[in-house]
Amino acid sequence: MLGAISGDVVGSRFEFHNHKSKEFRLFTERSRFTDDSVMTFAVAQALLRGGTAPDFVKAMQEFGRAHPRAGYARMFRKWLKSPSPEPYGSWGNGAGMRVSPVGWFCKSLDDVERLASVSAEVTHDHPEGIKGAQAIAGAVFLARKSKGKEDIRDYLTRRHGYDLNRTLAEIRPSYHFDVSSQGSVPEAVIAFLEAGSFTDAIRNAVSIGGDSDTIAAMTGSIAEAYYGQVPTQIAAEVISRLTPDLITVLRAWESKFPDQPRYQEQVMVCAEQPSPTPEKIV
Repeated sequence: MLGAISGDVVGSRFEFHNHKSKEFRLFTERSRFTDDSVMTFAVAQALLRGGTAPDFVKAMQEFGRAHPRAGYARMFRKWLKSPSPEPYGSWGNGAGMRVSPVGWFCKSLDDVERLASVSAEVTHDHPEGIKGAQAIAGAVFLARKSKGKEDIRDYLTRRHGYDLNRTLAEIRPSYHFDVSSQGSVPEAVIAFLEAGSFTDAIRNAVSIGGDSDTIAAMTGSIAEAYYGQVPTQIAAEVISRLTPDLITVLRAWESKFPDQPRYQEQVMVCAEQPSPTPEKIV
């Protein structure tokens, strides 16, 4: 889960700027969590409560209303405020950006696909929105089960029909801001497939431009599962930018699933320190 949050925080200052290079500072004083992180924590909270559709709706509205300026899209912002929220046919990448906890929660790929669909359908009930969530969650699941990159590529190509034979060098020159699931999920996966480390995966994701925070969140979610951990320095920087309610979910998640990546030490250190200054930034 923290892989997605890390990608979001690193990518946050590049959204709308169409950055086209892997050379950049990972964090500055402008790096922050956005709606991608808030909704990822909401999905985790919903799973801790049982993982039913009403659980997802309740948690998303609860966390979204608690963080009203996180940068939600217009239709989702309206959904957050609704007393009787209904899905609105979205084919956007919002379901994919928030789904990573499902890949850690489930015990089989079939369960991943089913629960990813449930988490998506409360808002993104368009087939492309659902497919994007299933693809990212499925990739996370396979990565945490120690499957290789070619296995992950094969699953996403066969099961979901994504073209993953392109390279970042081919994508980067003409790629632009695209919030559609079909126009960003494959690119996020390719950024992971070409990476040599977690950090390299995040740099790959940002370097193609476009919806940088969301692409990096999806890339980071798979990379964390594949490489086993978010690097300590990155984890500490990210956690230091979270609010107490989000840290509470992270602690509860780690307590519930002790076999998954653990960041308790970073949480404890950051909880006792002020927000990072520019001198501390990676």
